[in-house]
Amino acid sequence: FCSNLMNNMRSLSVFALFTGAIAFQSSPQIRNGWSTIISPPRAFRTVVSAVPETEVGTKVVMSESTAVPETDKETNSAVVGGSTDAANMMDDRIYNFNKVVIDTVYDIICFLYPVRGTKRDFARFFVLETVARVPYFAYLSVMHLRETFGERSDLMSERMRTHYAEADNELHHLLIMESLGGNSSVIDRTIAQTMAFGYYWYVVAVYSISEQAAYHLSELIEDHAFNTYNKYLTDHEDMLKNSPVPAIASKYYVEDNPFLFDLFCTVKDKDEQGDYSTRRPTLESLYDVFINVRDDEREHWKTLCNLVQYNDMQGVENKMVQATKAAPPLPP
Repeated sequence: FCSNLMNNMRSLSVFALFTGAIAFQSSPQIRNGWSTIISPPRAFRTVVSAVPETEVGTKVVMSESTAVPETDKETNSAVVGGSTDAANMMDDRIYNFNKVVIDTVYDIICFLYPVRGTKRDFARFFVLETVARVPYFAYLSVMHLRETFGERSDLMSERMRTHYAEADNELHHLLIMESLGGNSSVIDRTIAQTMAFGYYWYVVAVYSISEQAAYHLSELIEDHAFNTYNKYLTDHEDMLKNSPVPAIASKYYVEDNPFLFDLFCTVKDKDEQGDYSTRRPTLESLYDVFINVRDDEREHWKTLCNLVQYNDMQGVENKMVQATKAAPPLPP
């Protein structure tokens, strides 16, 4: 019975793909991109804050390669050049729904994996990284399918390369946490993989309908990741500085060809000659590893903010990147 059921499901899948391909090729509207069929309920509009939304009063641990704008403690919004910058807001219904989804997932992880300054903390980071890398794979899946059905554009190709580099970066974060024992428990692996599996299909569905809404989901995740690592660096500095660098971290950050590493850093500072600077991490302890992982999350966050607000990975320069906010509800 199970064998017949699987065969029938495969046949239906092939038929659905075949029918979809014919429809795709016969309709110019579909062929020009799924995003033209269904658009978000309301356009993205103006205003916001900046830099990942760190908790008020939380110390931001700085590395030489990271410059986070000063935060206005009253509004908890970053100040660029002494004033709160205006950037793009998004539909309040989409914003609030996304925030509920991501905050719920994050709160579940926090409840199951409280930080205590022990090796169990690495299980928390393992789960977080398993979920955080899923959206980039989901974006690529949708874009690969569109490409298979004939859609072509330089913009899509550029995004696919960048999202692959981002997925590779998150993979190495995951490998680092595994090397620290974060995946040693079958229960932790099951929780992480179950959450990732469900979240993957959710992001595929959202991205197929609204790319901005899907990118905003990841913007919120990367914001949580930045804050999580930053707080951990502050609270457990001594322990991290007395721990060795995992071999996989040295291989990725120091020894490997930096092509993919540079590719996902889309919002960079310029040097004195006007050229874009490059991050070249140095690792002396596990503390430096966590600094770089934290900084990587911020790079993802900046790219996602630009994609949500400007539909462009280089929408605004590094110091002008701002977190997306909900627009005030429109009057009925």
